[in-house]
Amino acid sequence: MLQKIVCLTIPGMAPFEFGVICEVFGIDRTEHGGPTFEFHVVAAEPGPVRMKLGFDIVVHEGLETAADADLIAVPAYLGDGSAHPEILRVIREAEARGAWVLSVCSGAFLLAEAGILDGRRATTHWMYTDKLASLYPDVEVDPDVLFVEDGKVVTGAGTAAGIDAALHVVRKELGASAANIVARRMVVPPQRDGGQSQFIQTPVVECKSDSFAVVTEWMLAHLDQDLSVDLLARKALMSSRTFARRFRAELGTTPTAWLNRQRLLRAQQLLEESDMSLEEIAGECGFGGAAVMRHHFLKVLQTTPTAYRRTFGARQFA
Repeated sequence: MLQKIVCLTIPGMAPFEFGVICEVFGIDRTEHGGPTFEFHVVAAEPGPVRMKLGFDIVVHEGLETAADADLIAVPAYLGDGSAHPEILRVIREAEARGAWVLSVCSGAFLLAEAGILDGRRATTHWMYTDKLASLYPDVEVDPDVLFVEDGKVVTGAGTAAGIDAALHVVRKELGASAANIVARRMVVPPQRDGGQSQFIQTPVVECKSDSFAVVTEWMLAHLDQDLSVDLLARKALMSSRTFARRFRAELGTTPTAWLNRQRLLRAQQLLEESDMSLEEIAGECGFGGAAVMRHHFLKVLQTTPTAYRRTFGARQFA
């Protein structure tokens, strides 16, 4: 179970990405029915640690605290390949014992330097994906995603995608309800679809209509219905072809993929919080039947609805 979280500090790290790790894992959310973690901030040499923007934070704990951590988190740090050897050791040992290892943004470079990304898929900020692939050719760098999970190593893309990556770990270990509570407290979406490529500046036509906000809200309220692209396009007052193209440009995924993801999230919530049967949940979420819902669970979550409910149903997070 995910309980002890250790955030590594490195001279030159970025404050926002460090703050993301502290925000997701460092706050007690039991008052709202959410999780609390044993959270530690450590350094190879306790004392002042200089941040990227020129100010210091004072770290009181050393790396010995990380020996039994359930998750090691690394903030953004565009290293030069000369990281403290004890930091690299902590990362290697965590991966070897099966703990989670999470990097935010350019923190992936530290994981690569430690050698735990060799033979794995990984990502980082789109500005640095080419550099990561060049310096570490044994890493399969994916420049188009918000985060990558390969085994229990999770690499997040640029800045805010670190929130997506951290919430993904919470969701995997504690379920969708726990991740939703954390996201609600942070006032962020519990799960974003699409990839970081949608945030790279490209000469696309700006869509000034609010049709997609209206349509996606309507989709969420009618998940149990047969929502074809043609029907959704009519709701948005567009042709089917224009609707599909603009939807993908703005939301980073196809209407069908977005809809399936929302249905899956709703099914996870009902499996955790209700005693509805699998057939009832499948109908409520628009899967049609339990067999179809099971197919989507296996494809996306690598588990079955029954196993998911057994793990996360009516679970206490404290």
